[in-house]
Amino acid sequence: MKAIQRTVLLTVMLGVSASALAVGDASSQEFWQTPALPGLGKMHPLPKAAYQPQRNETYKVVFSVTNAGSKPDEVNPSLDRVARAVNLYASAGVPLNHLKFVAVMYGAATDGALDNEHYRQKYGIDNPNLDLIRELRNAGVDVAVCGQAAAEHQDQYEWIAPEVTLALSALTTITTLEHQGYGLMPL
Repeated sequence: MKAIQRTVLLTVMLGVSASALAVGDASSQEFWQTPALPGLGKMHPLPKAAYQPQRNETYKVVFSVTNAGSKPDEVNPSLDRVARAVNLYASAGVPLNHLKFVAVMYGAATDGALDNEHYRQKYGIDNPNLDLIRELRNAGVDVAVCGQAAAEHQDQYEWIAPEVTLALSALTTITTLEHQGYGLMPL
């Protein structure tokens, strides 16, 4: 009986090992990819998974970015998820000019739109979000901040980083874009 148990256990262990090799090492460069935004918004390609984006379609999404990083020196995880969305669509073969993405920052995320000088005045460090915002802009994503939230945070409008669009409000931006056919993605 023990010989059968050992054989079954060995077979299971070999099967698990073979599966792990087939899937790949999650820490390897090949597993996590960033096809459109190098080093940002890591994603794992799944070309045979359901609900693949269509290469010739245009995708209109407004991302509601309300959370900040847990510390002032951390990149906003919601902005990184926007980068992931860009990479997922790019990995599926959708050209960047077919992505009509707008990320609207408000609530706790508002100060992430500040330029370095004013972020440093508030938090003692440079704004860790600006490089990601620049890369998103270069990929065609409009990163905006709610003007009403900036006022609530006592941020002057001149303090907003030049890479960020000053919007009247998140409320009007989201509803206006939804009226134009954008899908809302709360992050």
